[in-house]
Amino acid sequence: MHVFYTPDINSTEYALNEDESKHCIKVLRLGPGAHVHLIDGRGGLYLAEIISENKKQVNLRVIESTLEYQKRNHQLHIAVAPTKNIDRLEWFLEKATEVGIDTITPVICDRSERRILKEDRLYKVITSAVKQSLQAYHPVLNPAISLKEFLKIPDDSLKMVAHCIEDEPRKYISELAVPGQSYTILIGPEGDFTPAEIELALQNGYKALTLGNTRLRTETAALAACFEVNYLNR
Repeated sequence: MHVFYTPDINSTEYALNEDESKHCIKVLRLGPGAHVHLIDGRGGLYLAEIISENKKQVNLRVIESTLEYQKRNHQLHIAVAPTKNIDRLEWFLEKATEVGIDTITPVICDRSERRILKEDRLYKVITSAVKQSLQAYHPVLNPAISLKEFLKIPDDSLKMVAHCIEDEPRKYISELAVPGQSYTILIGPEGDFTPAEIELALQNGYKALTLGNTRLRTETAALAACFEVNYLNR
């Protein structure tokens, strides 16, 4: 199944951009009469036929459309501290997109070792995973923000902060959440949130969360939270 990301599609006629057209013609070697799938990132899945092509443009005609394709009954927002090794953050973005996530916000914490991100690169990683896993909804990637500023943003979802301080009371996602909700989960950096950051999150309505008895890497903890929320809503 050949899938192309077409966020600006708005009619039954569509032309792939130059990069996608080159991939379609030179890599996939598709031509007139071939069928492909298009996703718009807003829930639309389209079956289209190639009607003409040249070196720089492939023209398509939509022959079938499905709206709200595989729409989930919940919303998941993971706010995660960027990892020092950027490959680990990219791995999380790819796998979380495949599993199911709606919004990602990189949060800069007191112990963060990475504070600058190439957001264009991260967005491309998400888009590639959207196409690979045939997700009709493209996750939102927000700009990086400090944890303190993030906590000031109004949020009526169920809010949880995962941390590793063993003598502090924490609960599992299954003890805090029910299906069909909107969830926001905070995942800290290598070295965890500071006690002051945890207290600030609790003061802003977050509930203390544990993801198990072992100490997880940042990207593993974030993905584990995705798995748990999607399993709860299966």
